[in-house]
Amino acid sequence: MTIVSEHDIEELRFSLKNRLGEALLLTSQEDMLRYCRDWHGDVTSSAVAVIRPRSTQEVSDTVRACAELGLAIIPQGGNTGLVLGGIPDAPKHQVVLSLERMNAIRTIDSDDFSAVVEAGCILSEFKDAVQDKGMFFPLSLGAQGSCRIGGNVSTNAGGINVLRYGMTRELVLGLEVVLPDGTIWNGLSTLRKDNRGIDLKQLFIGAEGTLGIITAVAVKLY
Repeated sequence: MTIVSEHDIEELRFSLKNRLGEALLLTSQEDMLRYCRDWHGDVTSSAVAVIRPRSTQEVSDTVRACAELGLAIIPQGGNTGLVLGGIPDAPKHQVVLSLERMNAIRTIDSDDFSAVVEAGCILSEFKDAVQDKGMFFPLSLGAQGSCRIGGNVSTNAGGINVLRYGMTRELVLGLEVVLPDGTIWNGLSTLRKDNRGIDLKQLFIGAEGTLGIITAVAVKLY
């Protein structure tokens, strides 16, 4: 792998700021630290930048910019994983894309028993909001106070209710995903029965961000 100098890294940061704006980027080691350290604190890495988009379009813009600059992307939710999947392993060639700012609950539909929630929403906060509407979202795990919905879907999380309700895959009705070329695929249908062809959302559930970055999820409620 080509050795990248500090000058090269600064040039990459400058280019990212020009394309995306300074408001989306963290570049100092101090600011990036918590995004580049694993949950149990044993491994600390670094990155060219940490990028924190606020919308699906900004995720798309980020993916396009990184592709043009030859930078790899590490998508990150709550960074609660224990296998180093959410932090850089090639710091001079990678950026962390944190979904933490995309934390809105777009809709909760009590008639349809469904909801649409952005990938950065913390699981426990979503569960509380659903409970306030008299319903129940069954995904439950130890990290639910800090893990995020996008990460749950991207890792096909299990949790303590798997035998009754299934893995996260069984709770997902639709997805919104930014593909590797920056294209936004909108598959946020809440239909239970949908036989209109290939069920594309299944490709992204459990793929850990390798095929696209999940930005919003439609889920079934009980």
